[in-house]
Amino acid sequence: MLSRSRCLTKNVGRSLSVIRQGNNAFARQATAALSASHVITLNNNVKSDPRSSVFQIQYFRTTAAYRDEVVTVRTPAFAESVTEGDVRWEKAVGDTISEDEVVCEIETDKTSVQVPSPVAGVIEELLVPDGGKVESGTALFTLRKGAGAPKAPKAEAPAAAPSPPPSATPAPPPSSVGPIPTAMPPVPPVPAHAMDTKPVSAIKPTAAPAAPAAQAQGVAKGARTESRVKMNRMRLRIAQRLKEAQNTCAMLTTFNEVDMSNITEMRKTYKDAFLKKHNIKLGFMSAFVKAAAHALADQPAVNAVIDDTTKEIVYRDYVDISVAVATPKGLVVPVIRSVDGMNFTDIEKAINLLGEKARKNELAVEDMDGGTFTISNGGVFGSMFGTPIINPPQSAILGMHGIFDRPVAVGGKVEIRPMMYVALTYDHRLIDGREAVLFLRKIKSVVEDPRVLLLDM
Repeated sequence: MLSRSRCLTKNVGRSLSVIRQGNNAFARQATAALSASHVITLNNNVKSDPRSSVFQIQYFRTTAAYRDEVVTVRTPAFAESVTEGDVRWEKAVGDTISEDEVVCEIETDKTSVQVPSPVAGVIEELLVPDGGKVESGTALFTLRKGAGAPKAPKAEAPAAAPSPPPSATPAPPPSSVGPIPTAMPPVPPVPAHAMDTKPVSAIKPTAAPAAPAAQAQGVAKGARTESRVKMNRMRLRIAQRLKEAQNTCAMLTTFNEVDMSNITEMRKTYKDAFLKKHNIKLGFMSAFVKAAAHALADQPAVNAVIDDTTKEIVYRDYVDISVAVATPKGLVVPVIRSVDGMNFTDIEKAINLLGEKARKNELAVEDMDGGTFTISNGGVFGSMFGTPIINPPQSAILGMHGIFDRPVAVGGKVEIRPMMYVALTYDHRLIDGREAVLFLRKIKSVVEDPRVLLLDM
């Protein structure tokens, strides 16, 4: 726009000077009839002749025309595994929005896609109703560029009444005291019979009528109502996948318990130094994720999957662990890639990054695709015991639970130790009981004594 304004200032002066020198009446009428939104320019490469009546007019798009332009915003491209979604509007027609402000969210089977405004302006029309289905490239709404409709001018205060001219002698202020009485007031007549009087205690107060709002509140307290809420796409997809897992897999669960004394002591000793160096907190998830990667390398069948279409077993030589995260819209499972090559610090950073994305609803489909094994930590909510459900197309899932002090036998003596129950649900079509038990015992040994990782045992 700056270059256009310079061009406008330079060319207007040249054009008007040349046209004034010409004798063409039509040119003078044309210049007089031009509106403020057009500009007359001459080609700088052509020499103008004052006696010539030939001139060139070019039209420029001005700021007013740019502001009135209407933009149609469409649905962004989805991932390959997502075909459609439901629209949930956060703005309405007539709302003034700024650039990159979120106008709506598209809820898909796996995540929610935010649709920001490409420019600042005012929403003119919503082309899709709230809750409507859209595909990639569908027109969502129209937007008029600009800062918005001009605000209505404030009403001017009425002019103050002119003050009267000051008089020479100010009038005395009116007296608030009435005239002085000159005679005694008349005495009221005494009745012949005594009046019937009641003591104050005998007078019963009259209750005021109950307000309609109080009556309505009383009815609402005793009412038995119910409401219906439509399930979003993510919740529907979660329900569908869980039911498919139950119908497809031969699920079996084995349990064990983990003594958390050593890992708790290690965390207590190094948590401050870990936070100071890496700027993240040291938790228990990194120990279990690393222990799971170590156990998956020891039991490759738990990391494998059955391909039902080809009736083959697919063994993976990499470890991608999905971590279940609870969000207000449902359970999501972002994936930590190549865990077998990570240390505790790398795992904590990855978990922190994915958790932050989940809380801000910024997880993409790519963050949740894949995964060869899943860990679900119900202990953060105080769970003591449970049986997790497999996340298809995986073959096993590890369930963590809360840490509670319990009496345990240690060296023939009863001691109070922080204990955690762990559960492994696996597909019995592929994984035998022996492999499942050994897998869970490997996790137990690594968490109880992390030095096992250093010795590769």
